[in-house]
Amino acid sequence: QVQLVESGGGLVQAGGSLRLSCAASGRTFSSYSMSWFRQAPGKEREFVAAVSRRGITTLYSDSVKGRFTISRDNAKNTVSLQMNSLKPEDTAVYYCARTSGVEITTIPSRYDYWGQGTQVTVSS
Repeated sequence: QVQLVESGGGLVQAGGSLRLSCAASGRTFSSYSMSWFRQAPGKEREFVAAVSRRGITTLYSDSVKGRFTISRDNAKNTVSLQMNSLKPEDTAVYYCARTSGVEITTIPSRYDYWGQGTQVTVSS
């Protein structure tokens, strides 16, 4: 069984920065792509960023491209999301997720493990 535990959320003013971290249990962390999703109240869960198994390839949604950076440390079984120039519309619960396969994907149904989420609130 894989467990994903997010941390690092909080309240920040617009223009500020936060760094989210996700710690994964298990020995197969480096075998799967990892992603961050977010869900705002009343909205569907949306893809934010993904990183390939070895951290070589990354993918971002258009809404965060240039402001957020995803990275991973396979030695520590962690994936991080550095969020800069935050906007009020970035306010959401952020989830770490592991793909059921090896390829990067933006489709939530292709992820088989999810963390409990961490709240990010950006004030204007």
